[in-house]
Amino acid sequence: MNLETSIRPISHVKSQAADMLRQINETHNPIVITQRGEAKGVLVDPRSYQEMVDALGILKLISQSERSIEIDDVKPHSDLMSELRRRLNST
Repeated sequence: MNLETSIRPISHVKSQAADMLRQINETHNPIVITQRGEAKGVLVDPRSYQEMVDALGILKLISQSERSIEIDDVKPHSDLMSELRRRLNST
């Protein structure tokens, strides 16, 4: 991704929105939108956005897991499996 070619002023967005949507959906490269020379938003295609959301979710789970390990809030695998089996059988 080349940010130099992916920065557009808000006036360009107003006049070229359809072309910009086509571009991001074909290239999957985001476009930074500026207002008065300052970055104010990012236009991204839905697939790339979903991939980012999914990746952030995984990173959050990893972070929570690392925190649990740090405070020794963990269970042995066998205990977890027993609890999961019990829950599945009770439904």
